[in-house]
Amino acid sequence: MARKFLYVISVLIVLAIAAAFAYRIWGAQIIRWWAVPSAQFEPQPKVAANAYADAKMWIAHPGRRADPARWTPPGYAAAARPTAAVFYIHPTSLLGTQHWNAALDDAETNARAELFLRGQASAFNEVGVIWAPRYRQATFGAFLTNAAAANQALDLAYGDVVAAFDQFLKEAGHRPIILAGHSQGALHLTRLLRDRVAGTPLARRIVAAYVIGWPISRSTDLAALGLPECARADQAGCLLSWQSFAEPADPAMILDQYDLTTGLNGEPRRGTPMVCTNPLTGTPDAAAPATANLGTLVPSADLASATIIVGSVPARCDAQGFLLIGEPPTIGSYVLPGNNYHVYDYALFWANVRADAARRLTTFSGK
Repeated sequence: MARKFLYVISVLIVLAIAAAFAYRIWGAQIIRWWAVPSAQFEPQPKVAANAYADAKMWIAHPGRRADPARWTPPGYAAAARPTAAVFYIHPTSLLGTQHWNAALDDAETNARAELFLRGQASAFNEVGVIWAPRYRQATFGAFLTNAAAANQALDLAYGDVVAAFDQFLKEAGHRPIILAGHSQGALHLTRLLRDRVAGTPLARRIVAAYVIGWPISRSTDLAALGLPECARADQAGCLLSWQSFAEPADPAMILDQYDLTTGLNGEPRRGTPMVCTNPLTGTPDAAAPATANLGTLVPSADLASATIIVGSVPARCDAQGFLLIGEPPTIGSYVLPGNNYHVYDYALFWANVRADAARRLTTFSGK
């Protein structure tokens, strides 16, 4: 019996090694097979014009008592009277394949979104009051296919974001504004910048836009967004963007899709450089050692808490516009194929993002 048990364990170990090897070699294909829905897209009506007047439609909102965006790690605290208004759009937290869009009352998806707020939006709670809407986000698999349903799902999600943003503007008053998003949230943020900010008086109220975890082409996208790329660490009214990879980096999964798309000016993105802001310096195309990292947010194994580790992760922008962070850091198990630390784009530099927002707000207020 013991021999049989050991035989089974040996087989399981071999299978685990084989699975890990397959993931390393065919990771992108495996993810596409697993994540892209086979169901038809389900058209849904737009949210009511006043839907976001209800605080229940927000994950973070000044009127909510339970607000994950006000969380801070030990040694930090949210400001009692912050100056700015922050509109934050969370990344994809729907991983299911039964539907192309999340239901607003999906408990598992909402719980995952709250984790993102604690790890990302919390970086801004020293300088701003945070609004973060629930929205019928597109599922993860929508980013891995060119099917028409994927674009329909993203359009539905963006409609919710626009409605939330319009309500945010009503409630934010005359505060200076910080815009932030990640991944799917950053994609929707680019559309907001183009549709609602570029060429309008609102652009003068923007302290900074953190368009993180989504490629922004300098040649085909930037001009349409209405804000310049941040050139200085203390510059206000500008845009930041980065995508984090440990080394050796293999960004083929990103580049394959990027090269197939058209920029906001109608020109192909293929081969065009991407905006890369080094969050350790607040400047483009820069390199900085780990000693410049004010603090990486490292979650506990059960994701119930997190601590700040100072000086552990360096960063440098490469020629393509990806942010390279050296050897793979020990921060969590959600690393994507190619040493892609996408999930940790904010957490890797949490304290630097916090300092960056405060610095840019000081400049804005001085104007």
